[in-house]
Amino acid sequence: MNQIRGNKFSKHWFLDEETIFLNHGSFGATPKIVLEEQRRWQLLVEKDPVKFFEERAPEALINSRKAIANLVNCDYNDLALIENATSGVNTILRSLNFEKGDEIIVPNHAYQACRNTIDYVAKKSGAVVIVCEIPFPISEKQIIIDNIMQCVTEKTKLAMIDTVTSPTGLLMPFKELVDLLESKGINVLLDAAHGIGMIPLDLEDIGASFVTSNCHKWLFAPKGAAFLHVRKDLQHLIQPLVISHGMTIPLGNSTRFRHEFDWTGTRDISALCTIPFIIEEIPKLVDMSWDEIMNHNNKLVIEGRKIICEKLGISPPCSDDMISSIATIKISPEGTKGVDLHEPDPLHLELLEKYNIQVPVWYWPNPEGRYIRISAQVYNSKKEYEYLADILEKCL
Repeated sequence: MNQIRGNKFSKHWFLDEETIFLNHGSFGATPKIVLEEQRRWQLLVEKDPVKFFEERAPEALINSRKAIANLVNCDYNDLALIENATSGVNTILRSLNFEKGDEIIVPNHAYQACRNTIDYVAKKSGAVVIVCEIPFPISEKQIIIDNIMQCVTEKTKLAMIDTVTSPTGLLMPFKELVDLLESKGINVLLDAAHGIGMIPLDLEDIGASFVTSNCHKWLFAPKGAAFLHVRKDLQHLIQPLVISHGMTIPLGNSTRFRHEFDWTGTRDISALCTIPFIIEEIPKLVDMSWDEIMNHNNKLVIEGRKIICEKLGISPPCSDDMISSIATIKISPEGTKGVDLHEPDPLHLELLEKYNIQVPVWYWPNPEGRYIRISAQVYNSKKEYEYLADILEKCL
């Protein structure tokens, strides 16, 4: 197994040497040097917790904001540092006021946790959830644009759009969609859970009302690091999920938006504190710039998908320019039922327990199908996808 797994960069991760890890997309994987940096911050807390939270933490959070802002081109004052993108989606949806009959657009490829939040808010307020049907396989991105825009009415108040869809791995035409929707006065919540470190993001240019993205996926941060970007004209509408001292602390040279999100109670902010270190040091570790890392992963996942599709005699479900660093392949005939979404797929268990391959396999109800999704990260190699393809041919 060691002869198949990884490449020269694998040594920088704690990933199990006996496992072919092709699922960076689910929770990320943190390099050793980043975990060491996180531990340094945790020890700083424990040396004097009072001094840390009163003196060190405010400066550390500003530095992390600035580092993120530099990478995604925005004003660091418009960023809130949070635990994960699901929290970001919840923060926006539960801050906004929806009235009975208001419509919220969501594609059928949306991440289920975020779709659950939309359903919860709609049920509570009387808003209507408009599910936009996007086919998969799909021939071109214009279909996505047309289908979503056809769902717009005079009652549409918000649209939640992914940068990259979780179940189907589609790189959405999110910039075009944001332009079209926002020009109609519709607020866009851009779910960029698969965002920073995976695809180039220019938040000023994108212009979405709200953007949330995980740093613990493709930016290599420890678990529990993400950001929420709120456009200045909308910040007065948004409060954190936990109301605490930030609501009444004197502003000084800051803003109420930053104060409220900085302090939501005692929490471990060490993962957030590592972000400036990550952005500076990871390119040195792998000898690639962030743009080169993203390009590398994109090319590798395209190659991996091609290897699997050719081995199984499957046509790729979308063109190469519609995927980023994850790629989903439909492995069941049309209309084939699968295991419930919340139950482990037998093929997933077989691949892991018998062949030591960690890769997600699931049944998705809409668009219906049984899918396998591969990820590509700098520690992966072509031979891992070849091995997976051989095993899939045997199992299927």
